Amino acid sequence: MKKYLILFCLLGLVQAAFGFTEKEFTAPQDTIIVEFGKSGKIFLVVDNKEDFERLKGMNVNQIIQELNLQVDEKTGESVIVTVDSAKGSKEVVKVYEDGPITEVNVAGIRILVDESNPDTKVRVETGTRKKQDPPFRTYFNLDLGLNNYLDQNGQFPNTSQPYAVKGWGSWNVGLNFMASQRISKGFNWDFGLGFQWYNFKFENRDFQAVRGEDGIEFVQRTDVAGFKSKISASYLTGMSLFRLDFGKMNDAGRRGLRVALGPYAGYRLGGTSKYVYRPLEGGSRRKEHANTGIFLNNFRYGMRGEVGFGRINLYATYDFNQLFQDGKGPELNPIAIGIVF
Repeated sequence: MKKYLILFCLLGLVQAAFGFTEKEFTAPQDTIIVEFGKSGKIFLVVDNKEDFERLKGMNVNQIIQELNLQVDEKTGESVIVTVDSAKGSKEVVKVYEDGPITEVNVAGIRILVDESNPDTKVRVETGTRKKQDPPFRTYFNLDLGLNNYLDQNGQFPNTSQPYAVKGWGSWNVGLNFMASQRISKGFNWDFGLGFQWYNFKFENRDFQAVRGEDGIEFVQRTDVAGFKSKISASYLTGMSLFRLDFGKMNDAGRRGLRVALGPYAGYRLGGTSKYVYRPLEGGSRRKEHANTGIFLNNFRYGMRGEVGFGRINLYATYDFNQLFQDGKGPELNPIAIGIVF
């Protein structure tokens, strides 16, 4: 069965891989054409009578043996057909035998023959050519996560502090243009430039961040009913990541763990505070914006880590420097965690 399959692959190669049709190929007079099935043909060219007499005594198995296939003893692979061109040799038909299982690859089509059971099973798969990543590529990605910060004791500020952050709503957004250079199989150096936005939404919405004489101040508003209070800042950020992809290392594609780690640094583009409230006597909501950027650090730097599996990729960042300038606000180091799209 396996040898017949190999022969059929060779026959299919004549019309599929090389694109021959009946109109394009005219057999010479000394050619024997053996037809089988609906469209299968075997072309046998015989130059003399002695070869014809020898052919009459051969069966299909002998024809296969006459191919004199070279089998790799380590992998069990044998290459039946190669196409030579100016760019080198290209393997068109390959056969891999592992006991009762035979795998035949013909021009991107994979045929599996399983003879381990009394009933032979044949499965045909298409699109089996492996996609290889280029050594250098560029891409965009989007960061979407949540912000918070740690105080000088390495803890989250508690709710008694006016600047304590509300988890949901303190969004971290990043738009990044990245480039990736492959160092070795599964090991890449990624680097790029992007825009990052910090949003710190306060847990206690009665406090408003305002610009004081000597620094940022958190004023409790008792004259209005507060709905939202936050500080936001934007940065132009450059980053560098060293990425290990264990799936690619093991030829498993996305079915493997990915990890990345590297530094980043950014320059502040803006910074404001926003307070949304409603007058106590009623009415529509109103907004107040204040320029608090003067007390924010102009530079940020830290470390970024990523971990992924399949189509999911998570990131986390930690700023080594504080959000506010020395003596101009509380000592807080921003952190963020989220998903990379």
